[in-house]
Amino acid sequence: MDALETILTRRSVRRYTNEQIDDETTEKLLAAAMSAPSAANEQPWEFIVIRDRTMLDAIPTFSPFASMVKRAPLGILVCADTRNVIVPGFWVQDCSAATQNLLLAARALGLGAVWTGVYPMEGHVAGFAKHCQLPQGVIPLAFVVVGHPAKSRQHNTGLARTGSIQTCGDVTGSHRPDSGLARIVNRAFARYVRESELS
Repeated sequence: MDALETILTRRSVRRYTNEQIDDETTEKLLAAAMSAPSAANEQPWEFIVIRDRTMLDAIPTFSPFASMVKRAPLGILVCADTRNVIVPGFWVQDCSAATQNLLLAARALGLGAVWTGVYPMEGHVAGFAKHCQLPQGVIPLAFVVVGHPAKSRQHNTGLARTGSIQTCGDVTGSHRPDSGLARIVNRAFARYVRESELS
């Protein structure tokens, strides 16, 4: 699977088989996450790999968005170590890029994954910090649930499923939504939406 196909066919997967994920595969996921860009190449991320069944099952008590983790073999908590950052304030972008890389790697490896939000919800942040005994200054951003998909879906490729696409006019900044490019893009998007299974 090439990079563009991986991007265009990635979906949030919330149902998994009982098959475990081995160490080699987990290391590939983490290597991909750590290959993300970061401000000033600071790489502030920290990853907490959770496989313990009791720990996984307890997570929905403080992070209800992650209820699917009870059926998954693996969870990865993406955190930022903000204690000695050189360029403060960019850790959210850095760790978000790492999280997206992790999701794309999961898709490329034939796994299913879903990004469940943690930061900036104070209760979720505090819950993960306590659950994983994070030191002060290490802030959880996202919790990614990973497993082997319970069923295979037909993945359509094409334009992004949601969002708006606009074209701008000339250098003066005039907006021309009726331009030829905008009409072509809008037709393609409408056709893609009709043909896709939206999740």
